[in-house]
Amino acid sequence: MREFDYQRLVIGYHGCDASVRDKVIQKGDQLQASPKRYDWLGHGIYFWEHGPARALEWAKEQKKRGKLKTPAVLGAVLHLGSCFDLLDAEYTDMLAQAYPLFVDSTKAAKKTLPNNRPLDASDKDQLLRDLDCAVVNWTIEEFEKDGTAHFHSVRGVFQEGLKVFPKSGIHRRSHIQIAVRDPACILGYFQPPSKR
Repeated sequence: MREFDYQRLVIGYHGCDASVRDKVIQKGDQLQASPKRYDWLGHGIYFWEHGPARALEWAKEQKKRGKLKTPAVLGAVLHLGSCFDLLDAEYTDMLAQAYPLFVDSTKAAKKTLPNNRPLDASDKDQLLRDLDCAVVNWTIEEFEKDGTAHFHSVRGVFQEGLKVFPKSGIHRRSHIQIAVRDPACILGYFQPPSKR
């Protein structure tokens, strides 16, 4: 197994259709990285860190939108490898410093700067994170292009949803999310026990 710099194992949960979960568990299929332009942490295979209930809630939301049939959760043991960890000021500082360079690069290429945007009129969290995705992808690609660093995963924390009570700083859907860029970080999958 390849040596990883970032020595941290975590349990992650992937919300998906039961057919995807079953193919991974029973047939050894692999999850595919999401290439969506609005993914919060750039391109990767997404997991909720230690959040099976939030993963299932997300899968149920996808069913309501007609994107999957039977909501399910797939568990995984993850080794974060060299992690672009946005819970560490070193990496948020890097991202802040990269942003103006990203803007300059976008303008030089005569492209339109992406924006984060709401999913619908009721979305106050701007769930479609086109700008965040573009900046994270660009920053990591720049590090990799010049050989400065190679990142296996990206990790971030998000406050999302309604406040749990008036004037609270705690939100109902707050979570830590991981985008696995290198599938070698996924050490194994498991089917979490279902709650009754």
